[in-house]
Amino acid sequence: MKVPHIIGADLSKKNIDFASYLFKTHLRVENNPSGFLDLIRWIKQQKINLSKVMIVMENTGLYGYQLEQFLYEKHLVFAKVSALAIKRSMGLVRGKSDKQDAYRIAEYGFEKFDRLVPAKPTDKLLQRLQMLHSTRRRLVKNRAALTNAVKEYQHGYGLKKTDMVIAAQLKVIKALDQQILKLDKEMEAVMDQEKPLNQNYQLLQTITGVGKVLAAATIIKTGNFKNFTNARKFACFCGTAPFENTSGTSIRGKTQVSNLRDREMKTLLDLSAKSSIQYDKELKEYYIRRTASGKSKMSTINVVRNKILYRIFAVIKRQTPFVENYLQVA
Repeated sequence: MKVPHIIGADLSKKNIDFASYLFKTHLRVENNPSGFLDLIRWIKQQKINLSKVMIVMENTGLYGYQLEQFLYEKHLVFAKVSALAIKRSMGLVRGKSDKQDAYRIAEYGFEKFDRLVPAKPTDKLLQRLQMLHSTRRRLVKNRAALTNAVKEYQHGYGLKKTDMVIAAQLKVIKALDQQILKLDKEMEAVMDQEKPLNQNYQLLQTITGVGKVLAAATIIKTGNFKNFTNARKFACFCGTAPFENTSGTSIRGKTQVSNLRDREMKTLLDLSAKSSIQYDKELKEYYIRRTASGKSKMSTINVVRNKILYRIFAVIKRQTPFVENYLQVA
């Protein structure tokens, strides 16, 4: 396929900077529908065929939502890439501005065109789940911070629950608990709206160590298993896939996982693995046997994470609940 006309887009809350790789031209517009129409006019003024344009942008989530919807409506092709991938491709750079970043994104798009995958419209239910899940995660984080603060005041200063410093925070914690519960119920209601979505959600929870939060997060991150075809690829995304660390005859390092990962998924899988080695007979036996042989606890936990991922993709592929098939070795 011939490389289309690449336009880099650097997104921010208020403005978007566009840069043409071929013509080295630049445009700044407001991040709203009026600004997007300016983009169309700018492209046409340069006598560029809209059907031969690919806009490359960072995967910024909320900041790019309106632009993405506009591009879908106008049938303009675009691709979303991670900010880290673009940053690492640049090497050593001097100076930074939104305009320069737009040119650098355009250059990245031209060089990596054969690897870029045009974005597809996001499923509305998954989009709603993403918003609910992100809001829940934010509230849980705030609740944890307040809970820790209360403990510090109680143990450090000896304050009682009736003290205003403690009572005020406990009241907020109670309110957060109520809102988190409401968000959980709303997510369940969204799941119930589509049978395949709800079925996968229920199937995932048949796996020991996979609760509602991990099940929902996995469905969101995988696009209900449409964006990832197998467990290995998703493990790379989560940062749990092991990679060889050797070179020639001088470097014989331990197998390592990549620093490029989805922090939330790795954390949730870590909690799942630690729960599984307590309540899943097979994984508990495996953990004890492997650590007893001298393997580190952390590397063993990571293996368990991946075993859980493979179970996740297995039950989705088979569309049957997970069944423990454990025979204890005498």
